[in-house]
Amino acid sequence: QVQLVESGGGLVQVGGSLRLSCAASGLKFGNYAMGWFRRPPGKKREFVAGIRWSGGSTSYSDSVKGRFTVSRDNAKNTVYLQMNSLKPEDTAIYYCAAKTGFTLRESYDYWGQGTQVTVSS
Repeated sequence: QVQLVESGGGLVQVGGSLRLSCAASGLKFGNYAMGWFRRPPGKKREFVAGIRWSGGSTSYSDSVKGRFTVSRDNAKNTVYLQMNSLKPEDTAIYYCAAKTGFTLRESYDYWGQGTQVTVSS
């Protein structure tokens, strides 16, 4: 059974930083691309960042490019999202996801339960 468990969310002030983690189990982690998505209050879920199996290729939404960094440690079956210079509009539930296949922005197979990030001004 595949499980993705996010952690690291919380309340942070504008301009602050958080690091989200997602621990994966029940799958051969190194074979999967990993993604981060978020659902802001009252809005649809949106792509944030993705990283291919080797970590050599990443993709970011325009809204987070230059502020967020996605990385992975295949030895620990964990993917990370380092979030810097946080803004109130980054407030959302953040989800990690896993997939096979080439594209990073859609069509994920497995999802975590999410972790809340709140940026206060």
